[in-house]
Amino acid sequence: MDHLPDTPMDMSQIMRMAQSPAGKKLIALLKQNDSDEMQQAMKRASDGDYSQAKKAIDKFLSTPEASALIEQLRGK
Repeated sequence: MDHLPDTPMDMSQIMRMAQSPAGKKLIALLKQNDSDEMQQAMKRASDGDYSQAKKAIDKFLSTPEASALIEQLRGK
């Protein structure tokens, strides 16, 4: 699923997105929906297995709420 452009972003761009109203809402939504699945995925990612983390993040980003916020971050 293509959520954001494939062009690399520098840290300042990432921070601007995270501090924007849509970015703050997306982070809050992620914290609110923090599930065992996401916790396990992040643990595996910290151990070097990124496949489960990608699936969990893609699942989260495909929700209607997250999708709408992603569109706002894209400026659409």
